[in-house]
Amino acid sequence: MSIDWNAYPSEGFYDELVAGNGHRAIAGLLADLEALGPEELVARQEAADVSIKEMGITFTVYSEEGGAIDRTWPFDIIPRIIAQSEWERVDAGLRQRVQALNLFIDDLYHDQKVIKDGVFPAEVLAKSVNFRPQCVGVDPPLGIWAHICGSDLVRDADGTLYVLEDNLRVPSGVSYMLENRLVTKRVLPELFEHYAPLPVDDYPSELFDTLAALSPRPADYPAVVVLTPGIYNSAYFEHSYLAQQMGCELVEGRDLFVDKDDCVYMRTVDGLARVDVVYRRIDDLFLDPEAFLPDSALGVPGLMRAWKAGNVALANAPGAGVADDKVVYAFVPELIRYYLDADPIIPNVPTYRCMEPDALAYTLENMERLVVKPANESGGYGMLVGPASTKAEREHFAELIKKDPRNYISQPALKLSTVPTIIGKKLEPRHVDLRPFILSADRQQVTMGGLTRVAMRKGSLVVNSSQGGGSKDTWIVPEPPQAEE
Repeated sequence: MSIDWNAYPSEGFYDELVAGNGHRAIAGLLADLEALGPEELVARQEAADVSIKEMGITFTVYSEEGGAIDRTWPFDIIPRIIAQSEWERVDAGLRQRVQALNLFIDDLYHDQKVIKDGVFPAEVLAKSVNFRPQCVGVDPPLGIWAHICGSDLVRDADGTLYVLEDNLRVPSGVSYMLENRLVTKRVLPELFEHYAPLPVDDYPSELFDTLAALSPRPADYPAVVVLTPGIYNSAYFEHSYLAQQMGCELVEGRDLFVDKDDCVYMRTVDGLARVDVVYRRIDDLFLDPEAFLPDSALGVPGLMRAWKAGNVALANAPGAGVADDKVVYAFVPELIRYYLDADPIIPNVPTYRCMEPDALAYTLENMERLVVKPANESGGYGMLVGPASTKAEREHFAELIKKDPRNYISQPALKLSTVPTIIGKKLEPRHVDLRPFILSADRQQVTMGGLTRVAMRKGSLVVNSSQGGGSKDTWIVPEPPQAEE
């Protein structure tokens, strides 16, 4: 039995594989999948599931009872293809965006010219839960605060790519991007060889070079550690994976201490070893009990002292999360124009800032057609998807918005693009987003593609793994040469 793409239920959404068949590589993949047939694709999917279990690729979810459950990583073998010609524009847009955000963060912790010039409202900063007064006046290495950023991209019904949000605190997911590629090579070797998607496996070395560039001591191989909250963290697999791939030590807070010289040391079986760079996967407030939450057992007492003294580099820098705020997101186009004197290459999703009276009125009047988001929730939690909501839910959200308009934005409910996904024993469209990763230090690097996340439940727009989402390998492919006649 073959695949009949004419009968494929795209359901009025922009399907990237079916609608994108004007690109020769995409058209070729449609034909190759059809040639394999549904039975063989299901068999390959089952092989991928076994491979993921054997490789120990997991993530952690937390139950309502408070327990942690390790689950195998949900992965669909049908790749997502993006043309290299389109990706070059995305790459430039992401570099532009992160450059502006780093200038913005540095400005907020120094002269705050962006506020004095009337581009960014003081009241937004005043109510920011991620602004850290402890960081005011600090000059991090190279003036960079967000060294690792994961920006989420979505494609609308007309094929336009938008930035949905920027993750600047402790962005996760890159290890799954790397593992997805390894699994795809195993189960679809002939397709992989034929289309030759551009590589992603250089990310660990690029990450190490980014971190090494921040070292306060000149050395060919600075001492870099990955600081994890421990085995019960939902992203622990990624912490251990990246440490292993970079050849770095994976440490917990108790493995480090700050001595009287305000330098950071690691306890080893051979004695103390100086640490130059900490890639921290711990939130700000738990990082240093001397500076933030005094009862934190996850952090390192005195770590902020060492950072301020210039004796250790922290990535991402404490306080970078001030720009990881959905209300700040709504100002990013203005920030790009202000700091870089350029128009944004990749647009934001149209956004209404509820702190503004007209936007507040529009949001309250049109909640059944909008997605309403609080400023600092993540993982798909705490938001209202208007078209799927009840009247009671909309009334509840209306009260929340009226109490604190600054804490909310609203956006039109986009018709997110879909990609064919194996559901049971057939192909069905499922909504996707994309999280590329941008590294910034002495130079910028953007991953060749990123982590495509999939809303595995029919009709769902929520792609987060904690809420039933899955993932796909993302192929950036050049336009193949036309055959000679």
